[in-house]
Parts: sequence; C-alpha cells; structure tokens
Amino acid sequence: MSVVAGSLTQGLLQVAWALLLCGPVLVASVAVTVFVVRRRFLAPASSSPEASDQVFWDLFLGSCVALPALLIPTLVSPWAGLLLAGAAAASGISAYRGSPRLLAWHAARRDHRQQLSAHQAARMQHDELMLRWRRYELDPGCSIDYPELTDVRLPETSALIKAMRTADQLRTATHKGYPDAVGTLAASLAAAERAAGIPAGLQAKQAG
Repeated sequence: MSVVAGSLTQGLLQVAWALLLCGPVLVASVAVTVFVVRRRFLAPASSSPEASDQVFWDLFLGSCVALPALLIPTLVSPWAGLLLAGAAAASGISAYRGSPRLLAWHAARRDHRQQLSAHQAARMQHDELMLRWRRYELDPGCSIDYPELTDVRLPETSALIKAMRTADQLRTATHKGYPDAVGTLAASLAAAERAAGIPAGLQAKQAG
C-alpha cells in the first residue's frame, strides 16, 4: 500500500513540476505568437510577400518553443498534457481577442507622443515667429521703414493678424490643429513681408 502511495505521490510531484516548469513557457509562447501573427495580419501591408514570410517565421519560432513545452509534460503524464493544451488554447484565444484592443492602445500612445512632440516643436517655432514679428512692431527703425507690417487694412497683414490669433488660441492646449496653425502663421508672415517689400536677405536675418 505504501509503495502505491509513494508511486502516486511521486507521479503527482512530476506532474506538478512539469506544469510549473513548462506551463508558463507554453502559455507565454502561444500568447506571444498569436499576438505577433495577429499584428502582422492587422498591419496595412499584411498582403505583401514579405509579410507572409514573416508570419511563417513567427509561427515557426513560436512552435519551436511551444511544442517542446507541451510534449515533455505529455510524456510525463497525459493529464498534464491535456491541462497544458487547454491552458495554451485559452491563452491563444485571449491573445487573439485582446490583440486589437492592445494594438489600438499602443497606437493611441504613439500618436499621443507624436502629437506632444509636434506641439512642442510648434511652440518653439511660434515663439520665433512672434519674436520676428515684434521686431517690426517695436523696433522704431522697422516701424518707419515698413509700416505695412502693422497696417491691418492690407490683405496680407490682415491675414497675418488672423493667423496670429488662431495660433494663440490653439497654443494653450495640446490641440491637433496647433502645428498647422503655426505653419499658417509662418506662411502669412512671409507673405506680409513680401507684400511690404522687405528684401529676402532681411527676411532671412529676421528669421534667424
């Protein structure tokens, strides 16, 4: 009786060790493989021949890890293999269903970082443009030589003032339209400078 109990205990220990050692590897490899392949198919260029080759190698590498993690416990105990197969199937289904949400979250984070970077660059350009504009407004020499830059009756100057107001309104928040508004401001200032007859060399000096 004790021999049977000892054999049963030893068998249970072997199953437990097989599950503990191979289970996490199997579940992780299946989930990662399914996620990577799902990401390949959801990518815009998923129909290209290169994408098909990448999917093949993703499946191949995933199988190289998952199959031994499943077969070794199965040789120890069929029940352990059955449990691990169920766990692998569950992890694969979860990864398949959750991958679109996870990819969308990553894309949203990437877009947010890009938006912040573009906003910071636009703020720096905005400050440079306003400094350039204030030279025409506050410098007595520039005000006398080029009064058109402050004459809102001129279409180019009027458009410049409107562009300045729009950029100022969008600057306070991380607005998607702020970089475009700063770009419009830069173009409007250059157009107003040309309309005022400011030489190109002086424009470049003011921009610097």
